[in-house]
Amino acid sequence: MTFPWGRIAQFLGVEKRAAVPADAFLAEYFGARGVGAGAVSADQVLSNLAIATACVSRRSQGLASVPLNIHRNIGPSNAERAEDHQLYDILNVRPNEYQSGYEFREFMGRSHDVFGNAYARIERDARGQIVALHPFLPAMVAIERLASGRLRYRATDWTGKVWTLLQEEMLHIRGPSRDGIYGLSPIQIARGSVSLALAQSETAQSFMSNGLPPSALVMPPIGTKYTEVALQKLQRGFAEYQSGRNAGKVIVAPEKMEITPFNWTPEDSEFLDNRKLSNEDVARIFDCPPTSVGIVDRSTYSNTEQEALALVRNCLAPLASRFESAFARCLLTNAGRRSYFFRHDFSELLRGDMKTRFEAYRLARETGVYSPNDVRRLENEAPVAGGDVYHMPANWTQLGQPQSGAPQNATV
Repeated sequence: MTFPWGRIAQFLGVEKRAAVPADAFLAEYFGARGVGAGAVSADQVLSNLAIATACVSRRSQGLASVPLNIHRNIGPSNAERAEDHQLYDILNVRPNEYQSGYEFREFMGRSHDVFGNAYARIERDARGQIVALHPFLPAMVAIERLASGRLRYRATDWTGKVWTLLQEEMLHIRGPSRDGIYGLSPIQIARGSVSLALAQSETAQSFMSNGLPPSALVMPPIGTKYTEVALQKLQRGFAEYQSGRNAGKVIVAPEKMEITPFNWTPEDSEFLDNRKLSNEDVARIFDCPPTSVGIVDRSTYSNTEQEALALVRNCLAPLASRFESAFARCLLTNAGRRSYFFRHDFSELLRGDMKTRFEAYRLARETGVYSPNDVRRLENEAPVAGGDVYHMPANWTQLGQPQSGAPQNATV
């Protein structure tokens, strides 16, 4: 454990504020909404854009669903799992008294993607060991930079209690940042594209809530005059034939009427195509392959499988690296970072179909990479007696050495 210089400096009054701390709600409001025509809020986006909700859920749930392993360095290019480390249970099983490991990591992932920042208070025991992590709502946390260059956090928890925490007392996972202090979410970075998709969604909602446009215009013969009562009666008659059990039946007009149908549809103004394009733009903003969030217009069996791999490699893997580096920075000491590191295990998500998987196992076993028990463990099967032996092909020889049984002067 490193020496607590920050606590001593705070106690002696050495650490001074460099500036008045920003209000947490206003920082989130102007950061996420922006100003002008492109102003959006996280609540608006998640409530009205199903594609944005799908992207956030896919990323946060995907990252929370895989094991977060802690590895111990035991030599050059060699490491082993450190499941006995106290942080393993905190991050994977029970981070606090009211959340599971999955719920905590999903909450942190959603906070990161929606607000650009995820916060959790680090609770330590009398020996300085981490015993729990307590998440904060991102909108309830403000950050101030001290004159020493260090950060201090002012946060309000669920009960209304205000906490003032030093940077070693807060787990802070930030997104891409302009100032190195507050992170930005994909919604904030691509505010214009999200605003366009949101405007199209609100237009469609308004179109449906206000009712569809008139289906036709009925005009009496030129020179014919109707009283107001007669026109209302005629309109009610046509309305009855267009609804309920009369829908689709033939209308018998009382006199010669000229009917002009209105054939306007959303397709005529390319509205639906524009909404599809906006959905694809939102998926690109979150680095989610289209098929992973339900956009299957151009999907095939082959590209769906490839996009499932792209979801892990191009979307979840960079996000996992951001989380792993934040865990190492906030949860480990300087000595701990030299001995331990965090890694998300995506092997379950990268597994192919059974035939492809077992072909790979066969090659790995024949070349001595896996033993039979290694394969069984990967398939969640119990090991068998004698299954920890590694084999290699008998005809393999060292380069430059004669093969077994060959003359000594033979060319190999």
